[in-house]
Amino acid sequence: QDPTMATRFSSLLGNGRIVTGLLVNLLSSICIVFINKWIYVHYGFPNMTLTLIHFVVTWLGLYVCQKMDIFAPKSLQPTKILLLALSFCGFVVFTNLSLQNNTIGTYQLAKAMTTPVIIVIQTVYYKKTFSTKIKLTLIPITLGVILNSYYDVRFNVPGMAFATLGVLVTSLYQVWVGAKQQELQVNSMQLLYYQAPMSSLFLLTLVPFFEPLTGTGGIYGPWSFTALGMVLLSGIIAFLVNLSIYWIIGNTSPVTYNMFGHFKFCITLLGGYVLFQDPLSLNQGFGIMCTLLGILSYTHFKITEQEESKSKLVQRP
Repeated sequence: QDPTMATRFSSLLGNGRIVTGLLVNLLSSICIVFINKWIYVHYGFPNMTLTLIHFVVTWLGLYVCQKMDIFAPKSLQPTKILLLALSFCGFVVFTNLSLQNNTIGTYQLAKAMTTPVIIVIQTVYYKKTFSTKIKLTLIPITLGVILNSYYDVRFNVPGMAFATLGVLVTSLYQVWVGAKQQELQVNSMQLLYYQAPMSSLFLLTLVPFFEPLTGTGGIYGPWSFTALGMVLLSGIIAFLVNLSIYWIIGNTSPVTYNMFGHFKFCITLLGGYVLFQDPLSLNQGFGIMCTLLGILSYTHFKITEQEESKSKLVQRP
């Protein structure tokens, strides 16, 4: 019997700092989904402008962090991170549009498709190999997402288009972030510090073409203090999400972060049905269970393979 799952969690819970980091990430990741959905449903705030505010607040937050010596900035050539900054814009804008046009359930499940797409990208373009067990887990993940989307009462074509684009751009972004960190020898905070202002500039030039500037729903529209307060709060929470992801991966491992992600996945789904009264059919429930089973199996096999490769390295003379 492989005790890695149980021992990993018990050792994590014994560490106060890590528990705090996980809690900050849990609360901020769940809050950001609900707050953004609330802003879209109740205020109709323009999506790209909201994303731009997130980027600016994230950059300001990182600026404060580097002044407090939390990390040391590293000078990078803008041309080296141009594509990354563009994909960062696309990934946030499309996932926000997916959240705006879909139920929280469909939005969350569509995000689960990132894992299969990353595996396809890495196999085709980076010639990386994956075991058959890992490849097989992609079947229940994909099947569950298709089932949920098909039986979603609020199914709509724009929502599906944004969800698909969101998954493709997010997958590319995640693959490129890993590659760029190795290529430029930087951590994710140093990368984000340069990426956020560049992405902000890209969005700033695009916003006037895609979103109304004045009138109802316009950037300079008659927004109430409550709406603007929610938007600012959303920006601060988005920064906390970015910061806590970096902190968790840096202090534990990407695998721990993913395992923790499944827990957030379930809570967010549940919250969507409670807070926004999203309807849920029996077939959708089956789809969700199917995807969750696939994700858990994928994580289990991934941990087992990592442990095996570690022990092989240790055993070498």
